[in-house]
Amino acid sequence: MHIITRQKLLACWMEPPDVEDALKAWEKEAEHAHWKSPVDIKARYRSADILLGNRVVFNIKGKHYRLVVKIHYNTEIVYIRFVGTHEEYNRINAEII
Repeated sequence: MHIITRQKLLACWMEPPDVEDALKAWEKEAEHAHWKSPVDIKARYRSADILLGNRVVFNIKGKHYRLVVKIHYNTEIVYIRFVGTHEEYNRINAEII
């Protein structure tokens, strides 16, 4: 998968730095993945939430952080839409962000 808007990942792991390793691990896995449908994601990430509009919410670092992405399965492009704490995630609408 090709990850777009990687800067959002970089900004998150700069502050606080405790999430850097977890986000880097997710990024590395995503770059080597070939997700063709939400079923492929659920097979690997059982706790991921599949939303409308090809959006997926990943739990990062033991559910302390949330990562919202929009995936174009046919072109293998992943758009980072949001990265933040669980508290920050509760203040957004993941289906439209």
